[in-house]
Amino acid sequence: MFKKFAIAIVMFVLPLGAMAQSKLAHMNSQEIIVEMQEYKDAVANLESRQKGYQDELTRIQEELQKKYNEYVAQADSLPRNIAERREKEINDMNQRYQEFQQEASQAMQQAQQEAMNPILQKVSDAVQAIGKADGYTYVIDLANSSVTYVGTDAIDITAKIKAQLGIK
Repeated sequence: MFKKFAIAIVMFVLPLGAMAQSKLAHMNSQEIIVEMQEYKDAVANLESRQKGYQDELTRIQEELQKKYNEYVAQADSLPRNIAERREKEINDMNQRYQEFQQEASQAMQQAQQEAMNPILQKVSDAVQAIGKADGYTYVIDLANSSVTYVGTDAIDITAKIKAQLGIK
């Protein structure tokens, strides 16, 4: 929302003479990224990694369920100290399952970020090169409503807006 508001301010607050001289372009980074081979390879790699984590979580969950079912079936016939030990074992196993689930989630987030950073950088480099070569003042990404390139002749009115709002 803020990005759209900022773009609207840039578009409407710039003097009309400056707008007439500005050369605007737009792009859709999502459309570009999903067609990149690097992205397809990254998605395949991430899906494979996710399946490995999911398989391990399923195995642990099945083992936990089996232990719990055995405990429930025998609970009435077990001496109290053995029952308590099995309860503790089941609780510990459940805690390890939850910890592994959290670790897997964090590992997947990190892997996704590591896989996407070079792809996003490659797109950004291409936008920068085209923006400079073709003399664009602004290149707006329609996928996320952000300005992805600002040319050297662009007018930055940030200070004026701050002054108007009383921000020092």
